[in-house]
Amino acid sequence: MQLGWIEIEPIMAVYTAAWIAAVATSFAHLIVNRQSYAAAYSGYWRFLLVPWKVLTFAASTIFITVVAPYTGDPTWDYVDAPMMAVLSFASAPWVLGVFYRWKRAPVSHLAVAACLWMLSASWCYDLYQLLLHGFYPLTWATNIVASSVLYIIVGLVWNLDVRPGRGATFAFQENPWLVPPAREATWRILLWATPAGLLGVASIVYFLV
Repeated sequence: MQLGWIEIEPIMAVYTAAWIAAVATSFAHLIVNRQSYAAAYSGYWRFLLVPWKVLTFAASTIFITVVAPYTGDPTWDYVDAPMMAVLSFASAPWVLGVFYRWKRAPVSHLAVAACLWMLSASWCYDLYQLLLHGFYPLTWATNIVASSVLYIIVGLVWNLDVRPGRGATFAFQENPWLVPPAREATWRILLWATPAGLLGVASIVYFLV
């Protein structure tokens, strides 16, 4: 199937149309229901934009952006690496929390969470490569798996917390959930985050060797 400068197989054209429709529907739903989401997840940005999370996000984004051209994967470059990182930082902590608390989450919230996961880990990459090269990336399926592993890791790391009487925990396991970590707990949280960070680095380094 030829669409301008884009050549795409019919089955992938259907897949692309389906996920674009899913993304559009999800964002339309978020806009229409923004007040209910703001009430249900009040404080999310305060929870997310604390110094240690912002710094670890910045460091990891710089790292993956710098190493992207050296991984041996020609589809990973200075554009899609930071693009996927930004989307993951913004959405992964919320998405993993919503899925963990699925029994109390509306079906529509679970659907939006799934859409944000796929947009961050796969679909933004797919669309960029499709527009850049004119054909759907051959690595789209393997990218879903590889990027989803990293997505889960960062979603867990940025939900780490240390709470009185509880010790190290994931914030989404607690009530209330979206409470910024205490500043005095930062170093203890980073200590717990180190193994996950090393796992993420190792998964990237794997592509270099």
